[in-house]
Amino acid sequence: MPEPVAGLLLAAGAGRRFGGPKALVEYDGEPLVQRAVRNLAEAGCASVRVVVGASAEQVRELLPPDVTAVSAPRWQDGMGESLKAGLESLAGEPAAAVLVHLVDLPWVPAAALARIVGAAAEDVVVRAAYQGVPGHPVLFGRRWWSEIADSAHGDHGARDWLRGRGDVRLVECGDLGSGSDVDRPGDLAGPGAERR
Repeated sequence: MPEPVAGLLLAAGAGRRFGGPKALVEYDGEPLVQRAVRNLAEAGCASVRVVVGASAEQVRELLPPDVTAVSAPRWQDGMGESLKAGLESLAGEPAAAVLVHLVDLPWVPAAALARIVGAAAEDVVVRAAYQGVPGHPVLFGRRWWSEIADSAHGDHGARDWLRGRGDVRLVECGDLGSGSDVDRPGDLAGPGAERR
């Protein structure tokens, strides 16, 4: 039987460069937060938590009843604070690993998430790659949760913790989608739109 995996979506940012919280932005008629939550569920995550901050109440209203919203009190300090709040909220969760995903990645489909979920175990670190370039989501075995939470601060999520590790397994997902993020409204035209 496969190991249970918790899905953790970081969706607390104010989206300053975008002009508003990206969790609320619609793509293909669906708010990005709903799209990401649906994909996490379809990928096989046993539970899904969404870290909220900017426009928290509006984001909460978009979540299905079986999804838990986690408040990040210091979300304005950066992604590290959201990651820390999310990991700490999982303390009682019976999961072997957590799949950490970002709300502004609309071109990462459920199939790519499922590919990462399939590698779950308590001691693994697995990261999606797109044409060999490491990206998101990242799966962290339970063994590492407290260590990562302790190292996350300000705008530094798990980047510093991941840097230089020899045990990170990259799983290619470029055949399924793109790890391009949405930073500004023009990015919604799709990956590579600026080069067309």
